[in-house]
Amino acid sequence: MTRFDVQSITVAPMDEANQTLIANVHPPDWVNPTPQALYDLVVIGAGTAGLVVAAGAAGLGLGLKVALVERHLMGGDCLNVGCVPSKCIIRSARAAIPQDREALGVMSDRPQVDFSAVMARMRRIRAEISPNDSAQRFQKLGVDVFLGDGCFVDGQTLQVGETALRFKKAVIATGARATKPAIAGIEAVGYLTNETVFSLTDRPNRLAVIGGGPIGCELAQAFQRLGCQVVLFHKNAQLLNKEDSEAAEILRQSLVQDGVRVVLNAELQRVEQTPEGKMIHLIAEGKVEAIAVDEILAGAGRAPNVEGLNLEAIGVAYDSKHGVQVNDYLQTSNPKVYAAGDICMDWKFTHAADAAARIVIKNTLFSPFGIGRSKLSSLVMPWVTYTDPEIAHVGLYESEARDRNIAVDTIKIPFKTVDRALIDHEAQGFLKILHQQGSDKILGATIVASHAGDMISEITTAIVHNIGLSKLSSVIHPYPTQAEAIKKAADAYRRTLLTPRTKAFLGILTKLA
Repeated sequence: MTRFDVQSITVAPMDEANQTLIANVHPPDWVNPTPQALYDLVVIGAGTAGLVVAAGAAGLGLGLKVALVERHLMGGDCLNVGCVPSKCIIRSARAAIPQDREALGVMSDRPQVDFSAVMARMRRIRAEISPNDSAQRFQKLGVDVFLGDGCFVDGQTLQVGETALRFKKAVIATGARATKPAIAGIEAVGYLTNETVFSLTDRPNRLAVIGGGPIGCELAQAFQRLGCQVVLFHKNAQLLNKEDSEAAEILRQSLVQDGVRVVLNAELQRVEQTPEGKMIHLIAEGKVEAIAVDEILAGAGRAPNVEGLNLEAIGVAYDSKHGVQVNDYLQTSNPKVYAAGDICMDWKFTHAADAAARIVIKNTLFSPFGIGRSKLSSLVMPWVTYTDPEIAHVGLYESEARDRNIAVDTIKIPFKTVDRALIDHEAQGFLKILHQQGSDKILGATIVASHAGDMISEITTAIVHNIGLSKLSSVIHPYPTQAEAIKKAADAYRRTLLTPRTKAFLGILTKLA
């Protein structure tokens, strides 16, 4: 057995919560097991994809020998620097905003935000969740957990420290990291990423957020609501570049209403340290400007973690921008090696990594025995940007349908026509459903609402199981709920089926009645 030196593994601040976190996801006293002579599956990376593959393979009851290798924190981005901490902060930020209270008849002063308490709550909840991803739990599941850097030696051996792990098949699930901004001077003045921002204990009074994608928008709004003065820089003319333009505009308006300064078409020239703070020099809409802030959060771009794996030794093709190259079965150029998650996929979501891991389990372990292989392209993938309002999407956008020469019709239901949205004072959004022209087949949907993420699954289910709008119209939705917008859309489709002759006939029947 090999004791792995983890003295360099720390998470700031090292309070009780973070000590608990480390004890679970990278225990200081962890002793790597004596390796098996030959593993059925070796998994490199203990983020969502790697954890699901390892647990799934070990839990099949087939006696498979599975090894899991992690060099940093088990749980990956999702637990440590992604979904869990960000959503904790977003929830606190929602509680801090009183902007709608007067409209609801509740008169109160703006609440006082204890920033350090918000961050402490986040760390506590993260620690409470961490046993699910812990080294101890996976050891109990029958997985051999090795803490250390994994490096391929040849097509059947992975080296972890001084230990060689021989394998039949391997899965690369090493994820991705925040990219360094290509802005002169930013390295010298220092900046935060999603990997370091959750270590803050003191609130920065002035915060610059670079990047108007999901991460940038979510954190810009959250930190503004927690008392920072935030300026959000985005290089394009629309936030959330690929999102529905109407949805992106509603989000922009919501950010501005919260007090965020949104600077679009921003070209950041350089950053320098001055007595006024970190000075950002930029050009936006043809205007030269300099803005001083206390901290800079870089939220634009992700880079795959391919370094140090020695992928050349096993014939796995990759590049530094897109990561490991895989086919539709998530198989690399080496047929014995698969990949899943952010290391190889455009969908950089926890639930996408989970779904991909399930494909890998089937394709690595079952397909050799004649059981059909699963394809990544067969997945129907929803996603959500957790701003206020949330923006959820699944399937095609209108622009994508046009590019593919697919004739579609769009049904749009403004939430101002939904009773519960009016009751909740949350009527600024909409539901859009795309369906195939001449058919009730749903091809895509976008929801902009406070609880859009909870609503999108109904439409995703309909797409996956080929449930058309006609059948959705027959589903009873409790009144009053905001999800009633889905039934309204389905009813709107049903009304399009009424021909003038049918309407006239129904009119006669109504009069006779």
